[in-house]
Amino acid sequence: MKTIFAQRRRALLSRLDKNRIGTLLVLRPASWYYLTGFTGESGALVVSRRGTTLITDGRFTAQAREESPGIRIVRQTGALTAAIGEFLKGAGGGKVGFDASHVTVNQLAAMRKAAGGRVRWVPSVGDVEELRTRKDPQELAIMRRAAILAGAVLEGALKLLKPGVRELEIAAEIEYHMRLLGASGPAFETIVAFGERSAYPHARATAKRLRKNELVVLDLGAILAHYCSDITRTVVVGRASAKVRQWHKAVQEAQEAAVGAVKAGASCGEVDAAARQVLTGYRLDRYFVHSTGHGLGLEVHENPRVAKGQKQTLEPGNVVTIEPGVYVPGVGGIRIEDDVAVHASSTEILTRIPRDLIEI
Repeated sequence: MKTIFAQRRRALLSRLDKNRIGTLLVLRPASWYYLTGFTGESGALVVSRRGTTLITDGRFTAQAREESPGIRIVRQTGALTAAIGEFLKGAGGGKVGFDASHVTVNQLAAMRKAAGGRVRWVPSVGDVEELRTRKDPQELAIMRRAAILAGAVLEGALKLLKPGVRELEIAAEIEYHMRLLGASGPAFETIVAFGERSAYPHARATAKRLRKNELVVLDLGAILAHYCSDITRTVVVGRASAKVRQWHKAVQEAQEAAVGAVKAGASCGEVDAAARQVLTGYRLDRYFVHSTGHGLGLEVHENPRVAKGQKQTLEPGNVVTIEPGVYVPGVGGIRIEDDVAVHASSTEILTRIPRDLIEI
């Protein structure tokens, strides 16, 4: 792993050279891990041709030395923004790139004050995140296992669904079984939605009890060896109405069309359009209220964004979710989601459990 982290830093430096940025400030924990292996939750990473330095406080310095051999560790004293500025000032100044989407106005002002006039601050969005979108074989192997784990947890949760059970109970069981199977935790707050609440795309689990013949949406993801999975299935506890069957058929066909459109060189907008075209044919497109999918990796929401009009093209190593849905207020919703890896001449569905309508 030490070699992999060093390779990633070299790739980042090549990117910075092209953009004529001598130093990059990295403030996202997922990106610290990607570049160094450090898993602490507070700090900042400074990457330049002169070396890589991790600034963190006393809670994490010993951990940083263990997890990131070969990286200079600077112990933070006082506020993090001041420590960053002071370090950059001592490093001689120059052009410093920072991700403006993850730095507040107050943070930038504090760093500028501490760094002094010799540091020139330059917005540089997505330098590490762009590298992270292209997973290497080792990352893909982990994500494959994370997807299989999530599928096993979901299949186990289906056995717990019966009238009278509460959404919160199912969510708790899901997250408990993730850890039993080796996950470090959920990739996001598990979504369990019964009946009319299944029409909320991001419904939080409540004390609502399941009734017979209700829709159930289960959306869950596991973190395994730092990488995320994300899967959704919709079932009916009881008998599905003819309308629900038609909705599920439409969503399943839309998902199949979008998965079929996923390939290296395809634009994200084309993939999104494939799903919407099917739902339009069923006159259900107005009930599809979110994008078709998103990138997946060290974070559950990464680039590329699979959405309407997105021109970014898919590349080998990308992993995206494909998750069209139909949400009818006051009635219920249906979503089917899988994780799809893009290879040079093929695609691979990482989540492997059936997508057909299940009646329990």
